[in-house]
Amino acid sequence: MGRTNFFFLLIALLIFLIAIPLADDLNLGSAPLVRGLVFSCLLVIGVWSLKGGGRFFTVGMAFVIAGVLLNVLAINMHAPFLQYGSILLLIGFLLVAILFTIQQVAIGTDINTNRIVGAICIYLLLGVIWAMTYTLVDLVSPGSFAGFSPTTEQGWDSEWLYFSFVTMTTLGYGDILPVSATSRGLAYMQAVVGQFYIAVLVAGLVGAYVSAKRES
Repeated sequence: MGRTNFFFLLIALLIFLIAIPLADDLNLGSAPLVRGLVFSCLLVIGVWSLKGGGRFFTVGMAFVIAGVLLNVLAINMHAPFLQYGSILLLIGFLLVAILFTIQQVAIGTDINTNRIVGAICIYLLLGVIWAMTYTLVDLVSPGSFAGFSPTTEQGWDSEWLYFSFVTMTTLGYGDILPVSATSRGLAYMQAVVGQFYIAVLVAGLVGAYVSAKRES
Protein backbone atom coordinates (compact mmCIF):
# COMPACT_ATOMS: atom_id res chain seq x y z
CA MET A 1 0.00 0.00 0.00
CA GLY A 2 1.52 3.33 -1.05
CA ARG A 3 1.64 6.22 1.30
CA THR A 4 -0.69 9.15 0.82
CA ASN A 5 0.38 12.77 0.68
CA PHE A 6 -1.60 14.26 3.57
CA PHE A 7 -0.74 17.90 2.79
CA PHE A 8 -3.76 18.19 0.49
CA LEU A 9 -6.12 16.86 3.15
CA LEU A 10 -4.63 19.24 5.73
CA ILE A 11 -5.09 22.23 3.43
CA ALA A 12 -8.71 21.19 2.75
CA LEU A 13 -9.43 20.88 6.48
CA LEU A 14 -7.88 24.28 7.26
CA ILE A 15 -9.85 25.97 4.47
CA PHE A 16 -13.03 24.29 5.74
CA LEU A 17 -12.45 25.43 9.33
CA ILE A 18 -11.72 29.01 8.22
CA ALA A 19 -14.36 29.38 5.50
CA ILE A 20 -17.37 28.36 7.60
CA PRO A 21 -16.89 31.01 10.34
CA LEU A 22 -16.14 33.66 7.70
CA ALA A 23 -19.36 32.80 5.86
CA ASP A 24 -21.29 33.39 9.09
CA ASP A 25 -19.52 36.64 10.03
CA LEU A 26 -19.93 38.11 6.55
CA ASN A 27 -23.65 37.27 6.64
CA LEU A 28 -23.47 35.83 3.16
CA GLY A 29 -26.91 35.31 1.69
CA SER A 30 -25.64 32.04 0.27
CA ALA A 31 -24.04 30.90 3.54
CA PRO A 32 -25.82 27.50 3.51
CA LEU A 33 -24.67 27.02 -0.08
CA VAL A 34 -21.13 28.04 0.88
CA ARG A 35 -21.16 25.50 3.70
CA GLY A 36 -22.40 22.79 1.40
CA LEU A 37 -19.85 23.54 -1.32
CA VAL A 38 -16.92 23.75 1.10
CA PHE A 39 -17.91 20.54 2.87
CA SER A 40 -18.40 18.80 -0.47
CA CYS A 41 -14.88 19.82 -1.49
CA LEU A 42 -13.58 18.39 1.80
CA LEU A 43 -15.36 15.11 1.11
CA VAL A 44 -13.99 14.93 -2.44
CA ILE A 45 -10.43 15.48 -1.23
CA GLY A 46 -11.02 13.05 1.61
CA VAL A 47 -12.17 10.35 -0.79
CA TRP A 48 -9.24 11.11 -3.08
CA SER A 49 -6.88 10.69 -0.12
CA LEU A 50 -8.20 7.13 0.26
CA LYS A 51 -7.42 6.25 -3.35
CA GLY A 52 -4.58 3.91 -2.37
CA GLY A 53 -6.53 2.32 0.45
CA GLY A 54 -8.33 -0.48 -1.37
CA ARG A 55 -11.40 -1.35 0.71
CA PHE A 56 -11.08 1.96 2.61
CA PHE A 57 -11.67 3.80 -0.67
CA THR A 58 -14.65 1.62 -1.57
CA VAL A 59 -16.32 1.96 1.83
CA GLY A 60 -15.54 5.68 2.01
CA MET A 61 -17.03 6.31 -1.42
CA ALA A 62 -20.18 4.39 -0.48
CA PHE A 63 -20.59 6.47 2.71
CA VAL A 64 -20.13 9.76 0.85
CA ILE A 65 -22.52 8.97 -2.01
CA ALA A 66 -25.23 7.65 0.32
CA GLY A 67 -24.76 10.55 2.75
CA VAL A 68 -25.03 13.24 0.06
CA LEU A 69 -28.09 11.59 -1.48
CA LEU A 70 -29.84 11.36 1.89
CA ASN A 71 -28.98 15.00 2.57
CA VAL A 72 -30.54 16.11 -0.73
CA LEU A 73 -33.66 14.04 -0.02
CA ALA A 74 -33.89 15.43 3.53
CA ILE A 75 -33.78 19.01 2.25
CA ASN A 76 -36.45 18.38 -0.40
CA MET A 77 -38.72 16.21 1.73
CA HIS A 78 -38.13 17.94 5.10
CA ALA A 79 -37.77 14.53 6.72
CA PRO A 80 -35.76 14.60 9.98
CA PHE A 81 -34.95 10.87 9.91
CA LEU A 82 -33.25 11.33 6.52
CA GLN A 83 -31.18 14.14 8.00
CA TYR A 84 -30.13 11.87 10.87
CA GLY A 85 -29.14 9.18 8.41
CA SER A 86 -27.13 11.64 6.32
CA ILE A 87 -25.16 12.83 9.34
CA LEU A 88 -24.49 9.26 10.48
CA LEU A 89 -23.22 8.29 7.04
CA LEU A 90 -20.92 11.32 6.84
CA ILE A 91 -19.60 10.53 10.32
CA GLY A 92 -19.00 7.00 9.07
CA PHE A 93 -16.97 8.34 6.15
CA LEU A 94 -14.85 10.53 8.44
CA LEU A 95 -14.20 7.52 10.69
CA VAL A 96 -13.06 5.51 7.66
CA ALA A 97 -10.75 8.40 6.71
CA ILE A 98 -9.32 8.42 10.24
CA LEU A 99 -8.77 4.65 10.28
CA PHE A 100 -6.94 4.81 6.94
CA THR A 101 -4.82 7.77 8.08
CA ILE A 102 -3.93 6.03 11.34
CA GLN A 103 -2.81 2.99 9.36
CA GLN A 104 -0.58 5.18 7.21
CA VAL A 105 0.79 7.17 10.15
CA ALA A 106 1.28 4.44 12.75
CA ILE A 107 2.76 1.65 10.61
CA GLY A 108 6.46 1.88 9.83
CA THR A 109 9.56 3.16 11.55
CA ASP A 110 10.48 6.02 9.22
CA ILE A 111 9.56 9.41 10.62
CA ASN A 112 8.90 12.13 8.08
CA THR A 113 6.95 15.32 7.66
CA ASN A 114 4.09 13.57 5.83
CA ARG A 115 3.41 11.29 8.80
CA ILE A 116 3.32 14.28 11.16
CA VAL A 117 0.91 16.08 8.81
CA GLY A 118 -1.25 12.94 8.76
CA ALA A 119 -1.33 12.94 12.56
CA ILE A 120 -2.51 16.56 12.52
CA CYS A 121 -5.23 15.64 10.00
CA ILE A 122 -6.49 12.94 12.37
CA TYR A 123 -6.79 15.50 15.18
CA LEU A 124 -8.75 17.93 12.99
CA LEU A 125 -10.99 15.14 11.65
CA LEU A 126 -11.81 14.15 15.23
CA GLY A 127 -12.96 17.70 15.90
CA VAL A 128 -15.22 17.68 12.84
CA ILE A 129 -16.67 14.28 13.80
CA TRP A 130 -17.54 15.49 17.29
CA ALA A 131 -19.10 18.66 15.86
CA MET A 132 -21.40 16.55 13.70
CA THR A 133 -22.15 14.26 16.65
CA TYR A 134 -23.17 17.26 18.78
CA THR A 135 -25.43 18.32 15.90
CA LEU A 136 -27.09 14.92 15.85
CA VAL A 137 -27.61 14.92 19.62
CA ASP A 138 -29.24 18.35 19.54
CA LEU A 139 -31.44 17.39 16.58
CA VAL A 140 -32.67 14.25 18.33
CA SER A 141 -32.97 15.94 21.73
CA PRO A 142 -33.41 19.72 21.34
CA GLY A 143 -32.10 21.74 24.25
CA SER A 144 -29.13 19.46 24.93
CA PHE A 145 -26.90 22.54 24.75
CA ALA A 146 -27.31 26.01 26.22
CA GLY A 147 -25.77 29.29 25.12
CA PHE A 148 -26.52 29.41 21.40
CA SER A 149 -29.02 28.58 18.69
CA PRO A 150 -27.47 26.82 15.69
CA THR A 151 -28.11 28.59 12.38
CA THR A 152 -28.30 25.34 10.40
CA GLU A 153 -29.08 21.69 10.97
CA GLN A 154 -25.67 20.59 9.73
CA GLY A 155 -22.50 19.57 11.52
CA TRP A 156 -20.54 22.25 9.70
CA ASP A 157 -22.27 25.13 11.51
CA SER A 158 -19.49 27.33 12.90
CA GLU A 159 -20.95 27.22 16.43
CA TRP A 160 -20.74 23.43 16.53
CA LEU A 161 -17.18 23.52 15.21
CA TYR A 162 -16.25 26.18 17.75
CA PHE A 163 -17.67 24.21 20.67
CA SER A 164 -16.06 20.99 19.45
CA PHE A 165 -12.52 22.35 19.21
CA VAL A 166 -12.81 24.43 22.39
CA THR A 167 -13.84 21.24 24.19
CA MET A 168 -11.12 19.09 22.62
CA THR A 169 -8.42 21.56 23.59
CA THR A 170 -9.99 21.89 27.09
CA LEU A 171 -10.15 25.69 26.84
CA GLY A 172 -13.61 25.65 28.42
CA TYR A 173 -14.76 29.25 27.87
CA GLY A 174 -18.18 28.39 29.26
CA ASP A 175 -20.22 30.35 26.71
CA ILE A 176 -21.75 27.15 25.32
CA LEU A 177 -22.75 24.46 27.79
CA PRO A 178 -23.80 20.82 27.42
CA VAL A 179 -26.80 20.38 29.69
CA SER A 180 -28.07 16.86 28.98
CA ALA A 181 -26.35 13.72 30.25
CA THR A 182 -25.54 12.55 26.72
CA SER A 183 -24.07 15.87 25.61
CA ARG A 184 -21.97 16.10 28.77
CA GLY A 185 -20.72 12.56 28.27
CA LEU A 186 -19.69 13.36 24.71
CA ALA A 187 -17.95 16.54 25.87
CA TYR A 188 -15.77 14.92 28.52
CA MET A 189 -14.98 11.98 26.24
CA GLN A 190 -13.80 14.41 23.58
CA ALA A 191 -11.61 16.23 26.09
CA VAL A 192 -10.03 12.93 27.19
CA VAL A 193 -9.48 11.69 23.63
CA GLY A 194 -8.03 15.03 22.53
CA GLN A 195 -5.51 15.23 25.36
CA PHE A 196 -4.42 11.60 25.10
CA TYR A 197 -4.06 11.90 21.35
CA ILE A 198 -1.78 14.92 21.63
CA ALA A 199 0.30 13.33 24.37
CA VAL A 200 0.68 9.85 22.92
CA LEU A 201 0.73 10.13 19.14
CA VAL A 202 1.61 13.65 18.02
CA ALA A 203 4.23 14.23 20.71
CA GLY A 204 5.75 10.82 19.98
CA LEU A 205 5.94 11.46 16.23
CA VAL A 206 7.45 14.91 16.64
CA GLY A 207 9.97 13.65 19.21
CA ALA A 208 11.03 10.77 16.95
CA TYR A 209 11.32 13.11 13.97
CA VAL A 210 13.56 15.50 15.90
CA SER A 211 15.72 12.61 17.14
CA ALA A 212 16.08 11.22 13.63
CA LYS A 213 17.15 14.63 12.33
CA ARG A 214 19.80 14.97 15.04
CA GLU A 215 21.21 11.51 14.28
CA SER A 216 21.34 12.08 10.52
